[in-house]
Amino acid sequence: MAYHIFIVEDDPNIREIVSAYLKKDGYRVSIADNAEDAWELTRGQQPDMWILDIMLPGMDGYELCKKIRQESEVPIIIISAKDEEVDKILGLELGGDDYLTKPFSPRELVARVKRLFKRVAQVYQPIGDTTTHQFKAGELIVKANDRRVFWHNKEVEVTAKEYDLLCNLVQNQNRAFSREELLTLIWGEDYFGSDRAVDDLVKRLRKKIDGLPIETVWGFGYRLRDESEDQ
Repeated sequence: MAYHIFIVEDDPNIREIVSAYLKKDGYRVSIADNAEDAWELTRGQQPDMWILDIMLPGMDGYELCKKIRQESEVPIIIISAKDEEVDKILGLELGGDDYLTKPFSPRELVARVKRLFKRVAQVYQPIGDTTTHQFKAGELIVKANDRRVFWHNKEVEVTAKEYDLLCNLVQNQNRAFSREELLTLIWGEDYFGSDRAVDDLVKRLRKKIDGLPIETVWGFGYRLRDESEDQ
């Protein structure tokens, strides 16, 4: 089944050119010229990727990016005439996966779309005991074969990046990961953004799972404590 991409862009020329290039590559495309309509059209069924302009009438692209990230980890490519570093950093810290400055080549955008989908499609390869595909840390169980997480025998709904963080930590209990290492493991080597993204991810997991033994290694990063050593 073809990936579904939603383009939110108020410039009709850019909107139609990008749409045409993506359709030529086999993607299903939806378009909107404002964030409010795009958000309402996708309520309850997120597309596989968003391409967002920042400077939109009404709700801007930054706000829409925040709303998407509150319920989904689908890839987001931000396109904008704003080319200052602070604008790029803000867009990426709010949850964007890539940032492309106008004017841009439609072919380059399609190449970035393909790269992001390739990253998303990569199946996580466990580095521990691959015969069970299940990893345990105290009351935390991570099932790598179907990407499910359990806490005190109750399933916890987690996003793709929350799962990837837990899966890396639970297989390397007591090992301290730097924020930079976790950024590379979860977002990829070409991620351009602040390590605050890791802090936000940990904060969301701690809120979802009360008592989760992720410890902060001050000035460095995080580790998952092996609670069996406390007994």
